[in-house]
Amino acid sequence: MTIEKVVRNNTVCAVVHSEDKVITDTSSALDLLMSAKYEVGTKNIAISKSLICDDFFILSSGFAGEMLQKYINYGGRIAIYGDYSHYTSKPLHDFIYESNKGSDVFFVTTLDEAVEKLVR
Repeated sequence: MTIEKVVRNNTVCAVVHSEDKVITDTSSALDLLMSAKYEVGTKNIAISKSLICDDFFILSSGFAGEMLQKYINYGGRIAIYGDYSHYTSKPLHDFIYESNKGSDVFFVTTLDEAVEKLVR
């Protein structure tokens, strides 16, 4: 895994790159948040949805809620980018819609959109 530092509008964002899944449970999600803080000096994380385990997108697993609550508790912000069109779960679509109305968690299509959401 590598963390790229991106600065826009005087705000730092950590862009995560990896060949493997990076977020597989709450502990690995918090490890990523702390790594971004110490390696590039930010708690703003842009990550591809392909680097997050599939359980995250099954809301009944509870993983998404638990992880995102931890991020918010620790002052983290995250933008997850990728294609969400193949998901058929109405609760997931509602969750994505509501998250995008806030200021801490975003679901977008591209890396550039993810960074823009975090540096506003």
